[in-house]
Order: sequence, then structure tokens, then C-alpha cells
Amino acid sequence: MSACFGIILAGGQARRLGGADKPLIEIGGVPILAHVVSRLAPQCVALVLNANGDPARFSRFGLEAAPDDVEGFAGPLAGVLAGLDYVAASHPDVALAVSVPADTPFVPRDLALRLASARAAAGAEIAVASSGGRAHHAVALWPVTIRAALRHALIQEDIRKVSAFIGRHRHVVVEWSIEPIDPFFNVNRPEDVDRAEAMAASLRRASES
Repeated sequence: MSACFGIILAGGQARRLGGADKPLIEIGGVPILAHVVSRLAPQCVALVLNANGDPARFSRFGLEAAPDDVEGFAGPLAGVLAGLDYVAASHPDVALAVSVPADTPFVPRDLALRLASARAAAGAEIAVASSGGRAHHAVALWPVTIRAALRHALIQEDIRKVSAFIGRHRHVVVEWSIEPIDPFFNVNRPEDVDRAEAMAASLRRASES
């Protein structure tokens, strides 16, 4: 597959967790962001963290930060755009980037490979991950060259839904199994922390058996 850059999306406001930084919540004694990095980094030439506010709170992870430059917390699309702009400026030889929310601790270790393979086979522009019959539009493989169209959609047309933007372009949906766990489970609410802890424990037991 072609070289791929990783964009970790941590720009949300975490309203359902009282404004807490979801990537710093610990699962199995390890911050969620550390889980994401350990799974995504081997698949990519490098990673960038889309984060707003003071980036120092994430300094322990050693990631470059790319804040939104679209005003008003425009959502994941603004984070994707910030990441794509960073890739274009810092790694102009890299043509593809995979985006992953920073609150998904179990992101698949074959994510980039499977998305890239499906994108090439379908002749698509964008490849989107899915599990349990549900598409996860923020988990996707993007061509860096789509950033001009994305910026226009965000600023000129006020498009905010990731699915709405992707629906304008040739795309392919790639399905993952939800057994033994949903690899795209994300921590949105306080009760999700307990569920993620149980999932992490089940994965540890399976690896030890």
C-alpha cells in the first residue's frame, strides 16, 4: 500500500463527559490516547494530533499538534482538514491519511491496510470503516488532495456532518466484525468507561489463553 499518515481527532468538546479530555481517561491503567497511538503508529509513517486548546496537556505522547483553523468547533471535519493541511505541509510525498477519533481505544491494527486495499479495489476516493452494519465516518482513509474541497464545504457551505461530505465523493465502506469486541467502540459517556474496561480485560484474557 502507499505510505499513509495518521490523524488522531481529539478536537471535540466532550460535553457528555463534563468537558473532560476523553483521550486522557485511563482504560486498564493507560490513557485512551496511548492505546490509539500504540495501535495506529505501526500502520503509518507518522501521526499528528488534532487538538484544540493548550497542546501541553498531550505533550507526554510526543505528537505534533494540529489545531482547527475553522472557527466555532466545527466538528470532526475541521479536525480532518487540519490534519490533511498538516500532512500536505510537512510530508508532501504522502498522498493518503487515515483519521481516527482519539476516544477509540481498540482501533484495528489492520485499519490502514484494509481501507487502502478496499479504496484501490473500488477506485474510490474515500474508504470508510464500519462495524455491526454501522458506518463510522470519522474513521476513514482520505486523499490529501481532497482538502480544498473539504475547506470549501466547511467554510463556504457550512457542511458539518462527516457523512454528508463523504456522500458527495466516491467512497467504499469496509466492514469489521464486532466479535469479540467492536473495534470502533468509543468512550462518550461515563458508563462507557466501565464497558471499555471490561472489553480491555476480555482482550487481555484472550491473549493470555
